[in-house]
Parts: sequence; C-alpha cells; structure tokens
Amino acid sequence: MRRVRGPVFPLLRHPLAPLSRTGRVVVCVLFAVWAFAMSVAWSPAFADDSQAAPAEGPYFQLPGGDPAIDRLPLKSTQVDARIAGVIADVTITQRYKNEGQRPIEARYVFPGSTRAAVHAMQVRLGGRVLNAKIEEKQRARIQHESAKREGKTSALLEQERPNVFQMNVANILPGDDILVELRYTELMAPTEGRYEFVFPTVVGPRYHKASTAGGSSSFPATPYLKEGEPPSSTFAMTVRFASPLPVGEVRSPSHGIEVAGEGTPQAEVTVNDTTPHNRDFILHYRLAGERTATGLTLFKGEGPDGGGENFFLAVVEPPRAIAPAQINPREYVFVVDISGSMHGYPLNTAKVLLRNLIGHLRPTDTFNVMLFSGSSQMLNPAPVAATRANIERAIATIDQQRGGGSTEIVPALKRIAALPKAGDVSRSVIVVTDGYVTVENEVFQLVRRNLGNSNVFAFGIGTSVNRHLIEGIARAGQGEPFVVTKPEMAAAQAERLRKMIDAPVLTQLRARFDGLEVYDVEPATLNALPDVLGGRPVLLFGKWRGEPRGQLVLEGQAATGTHTDVVPVRAPDADASALRHLWARSRIQQLSDQEALEGGSGQRDAITALGLHYSLLTQYTSFIAIDQIVRTSEVAVPVNQPLPLPQGVSNLAVGEVGAAVPSTPEPAAWLSLLVVLGLVGVALSRRGKW
Repeated sequence: MRRVRGPVFPLLRHPLAPLSRTGRVVVCVLFAVWAFAMSVAWSPAFADDSQAAPAEGPYFQLPGGDPAIDRLPLKSTQVDARIAGVIADVTITQRYKNEGQRPIEARYVFPGSTRAAVHAMQVRLGGRVLNAKIEEKQRARIQHESAKREGKTSALLEQERPNVFQMNVANILPGDDILVELRYTELMAPTEGRYEFVFPTVVGPRYHKASTAGGSSSFPATPYLKEGEPPSSTFAMTVRFASPLPVGEVRSPSHGIEVAGEGTPQAEVTVNDTTPHNRDFILHYRLAGERTATGLTLFKGEGPDGGGENFFLAVVEPPRAIAPAQINPREYVFVVDISGSMHGYPLNTAKVLLRNLIGHLRPTDTFNVMLFSGSSQMLNPAPVAATRANIERAIATIDQQRGGGSTEIVPALKRIAALPKAGDVSRSVIVVTDGYVTVENEVFQLVRRNLGNSNVFAFGIGTSVNRHLIEGIARAGQGEPFVVTKPEMAAAQAERLRKMIDAPVLTQLRARFDGLEVYDVEPATLNALPDVLGGRPVLLFGKWRGEPRGQLVLEGQAATGTHTDVVPVRAPDADASALRHLWARSRIQQLSDQEALEGGSGQRDAITALGLHYSLLTQYTSFIAIDQIVRTSEVAVPVNQPLPLPQGVSNLAVGEVGAAVPSTPEPAAWLSLLVVLGLVGVALSRRGKW
C-alpha cells in the first residue's frame, strides 16, 4: 500500500499497518453485506415506507382512573334470532348499568351483519319504554347533545359502516339499569343448499392513517383489551326456526351450541355461554331433502284502498355447473396481507389457504404473488407458470412471513391494477386479508374502476373479519366473497373457488315477469343480470302493483345450452312484511355502491329519504330515543366501553406503526448482491497482486 505523506492530514503521517490477506477478504465481505443491505433498504418493495403513518384509531384500555366512575357499563348482550325461510328477524338487547357514583355517558362500538336492515330501537328505563325514532343523522346528533346538556337520558344509535354501529347512552345515573333493544332483518341466501347465519360479536381494530398524514377516516378511536383479556360483559344467544321444512345438519364451527328439535321445522339453538364472545357466531344448517327455499314470495302492503306498497322477492336455484371442454389461458394474482393484525393465527390460516389455492393450479396456469403491509412486494417481476418448482418457491416465501406493520391496501391494489395483461388471458385477482382497515370506499372504487378486466375474489381470514370490506370487494369485482375462520376450512373454501372459476354456471342471464306488473326492481337491469357463479341462487327484489298473477321467467346460457326457469306467482304472504325493509336495504346498498364509485356524497339525499321513509338506519340516518324527564344537573362523564381483541389477533394489531414487508427482497436487490459478490470474487482471484 502506498503511504500518504503531507502536513494537511496529520493523522495520515502515521498510517495504519497494511491489512493481511485475510483482513482484506473480511473487508470485502463486510462491504458486500453493507451494499446488499442498502440495496434492500432502497428497493421498490420499500418505496412506500415514507408514506406509512402510525395508526390513530385503536388503542389499549388503561387500567385505573376515577373509582367513582364505572368504566365498564355494558353488562350483557342477549341475542334472539327467529329464522323463517330465507329471512332472519333478530333482536339484540344490551343492558347498561352504572355501578359508579357519577352520571356517565356510555359509548360502545359493536358489529352487525353486513346484510342487516336495522329498523327499530327501544329503550327501557325504570319500567318505562321509550320508542326511538329515525332522524337525519346530524339532526339526531344535535337532539342527543341537547338532551344530554338538559340532564335527560338519551340513546343515539349511529351507523359507522354497514356492519359497524355506535351506541351512545347519555346520563346513566348511579344505579340505573337500562335496556336498549335493537331489531333488524336480513336475507340468508343458501350456497350449494347450505344456509349460513352469522352474528359478529366483536369489531376488529381498524388501521388507518392519521389525519395529519392525509387520512380522512371518521372511524371512532376504540379502546381494546390486551390480548387474552376476557370481555367484561356476558353474551347469550338463542336461534329459533319457523321453517316450512324440517331443519337438519345444524352445526356451528365457531361456538359450542345445544340443539333441540333437530329434524323438525321448529328446531332451536342456544349458544354455550362458556365460548368467549370474541369471534363471529356462525351457524350452518340444511333443509330437508336438499331443498332450498326457492320461489317467488309476495307481500301486500296496507294502505287506503289497498294502495300501500307491495313487495316481492325471487330466489331461483341455478343449474349445476358442468366443466367446459376448453378454458381460456388463466392467470392468478394473489394479494396477501401480512400486516400486524395478521400476525400469528390469521397469517397461519392464510398460509394453509394459499397452499391449497396455489398448490392446485394447473400447469398451464400462470400466477404471481404480492405481499403487502406498509409496502408491497411482488414475488416475480412477471407471472410464472404453475410448475411444481414455482409453486414450492411461492409457498416457501409465504411460509417465511411473520406479520407486522400497517395495512396499506390501496397502494397495493393500485400496483395490481397497473400490471400489464395479455388480451386472451383470463385474470383472477384473489385478495387475502382480515380487512382491518377504514378505507373501504377507496378500495371499492379502485376495484370497480381499475380491475374491471379481472374477476376479483376476496378471502377474509380470521375469527371476526371485516365482512363489509370482503363482500364489497367481491361485489365491485364481480367475484365472490369467502370467509375462512379456521385452518381446517381452508381446503374446502379453496375448492369452492376452484369450482367457480373452472366452470361457468349461467351467463347472459335475463329475467322477465309475464302477467305481473313490477317496478323498482333490484337489480334494475333485468335484461343483463350478472353471471351466476356456482351454487348460489339468483335474487331479485322489487315492488308490484295490480293483481298477483302470472310468472317469472329466467333464461340464460349454461354449459349444456339454454337454461330456463319458470316460477309461478303465488298468493301474497301476510307474514312476509320483512320484504319491505329488505327491498329498501338492497336499494340503499346499490346507491351506496354508486356513491363510492363517484366519490363524495352525491347519493346522500336519496339514501336519507329511503332511511326516513322505511325507518332504516343508514350512513345518513340515526335512531334516537330521549326521555323527557330531566334527571340530573351534573355533567355526565364520557366512558368508552373497551372491546376484546378478536380470537387469534395479537397485540400487534393495536398501535403498531407502518413497517415494511419483512420478506424476500426484490430481484434488483439480488442482482446488486451478485454484482458485489462478483467484484469480491475478481479481487480474490487477483489477491496476489494486492
């Protein structure tokens, strides 16, 4: 080594001794490692890190506080469900009691079914019954705040999302025992002859950007109990059937249940109270003879001269799918959430699912995998053939994931939308996530506008997934939603998707009513209905006028040729009044989807009018019940009722800041490493000249 001499750098007047041959090799290896680390840190997979912001929504409940204030006022939840045919009528009774010494205002966030039409609320206080009324949302909030200031007890129910609600009960005095009763109806469409009734019991923590970082979510900041802490309130549920056919194969994959009267039309199910209520309650059953409750149901409304609104519901079973002889080239893109809320059990379940999905691709298929959390990473720069080697490499990469960081799903889907696609390839995008985000509308808009040339399927993973997001993605992408709550369900759900993709069931579908005058039908385009994917019936809502006569004709193209179903009109059913709420709920859903596509609140007036006319809770209407008796002059203390973490969700889902994909670096990083190692190799080969 040449010595450096001169007065400018005194330290170099006494240079270090030359490195040995081993030392030079060590220096080269360290340099290679440093260069590799820098290339990983600056790789495109981490390009979004600077945009990742800390979550501001969920937080942990801190112990302590004023002992005079009851921090856990929700004491119990009782659910009574009555199922008749394809309609469930559900009553939820929540009991609040103030065991402290000061008046409180209890705030409680709780989940509901994505298909729920919430149409009534009552408050029972001191032997009195207060019937809530539906109001425009801002007006109801003003009334609630006014009643609270006046010292009156007031209950306000608002919709935060179609499947997340918030209850505020103001001026619960010390010793008060208050019962709040909600009622909703929902439609349960069978799949392959099997019915599923779902009642979510907990809202999973939602990641969203802080408003200071460009976030715009209004999702309430909700306190959570630490992982493993049991819920503070009790839960009980009873399901009673009033079916025209015997009910059989009654099972629950989520809870311990007791079944009475199985095999009869009046079966009854009670939930074992030893099961923690930190997961969705799921009930499966079949009707006798593999039959589903298909047909055309009419309800005749009351009104002057019989002029009230009349409603109908059509449930038509599609034909069984038959695999076609030829299938276009198929490409699959798997979009996998590996954020903090997926850590542990959810991600382990997702791995089982992906092994089944990817492991059963055909050799002629091509596929790619994207992993995302605070940033995103593609497994391959372009889709690769589903060879055994490529499949095993993909599964090995997925198996290495541990979960961590935020859930930047929108940038991930934008990257998918930008992927080039050959014209003759049928692309299916499969999104795998727990859905714990607050950007549902952005996702729906993105899928509908940018992924229209793909079929988009959404798999919800976990015991209490965000079904609003999962079902909305599938609806926007003309696909299907799937929910996997346990690893042992993964194979069956993967097989269900494979059947749907492999075989078209019914295309070019159209419907018409002969002899019955119908209007305000959902879907509105009876001449171009969506394609039917396997095992799920066709559903039509609408209104009718005149005499109940004629028939519904449904025609489409099946693999075996033209398929036709003819369903005769029957006499109106006086017990089918729920159709009124279900039709309005379906119309509100269509308007909400349109609003999400357009952005802004352009459908506000139409949705508000429907909510007020049909007494339905919506994003623009709320239920409010006010006691007219002034009960206190003391200011109520606000109390946020904490929620348990969903089963299998770790503490990483709460308060974790954005982190990068902790996984395999991009190909550019590997290329950088190879270049550096090549230089080291050349240097070593010439070490005699050093």
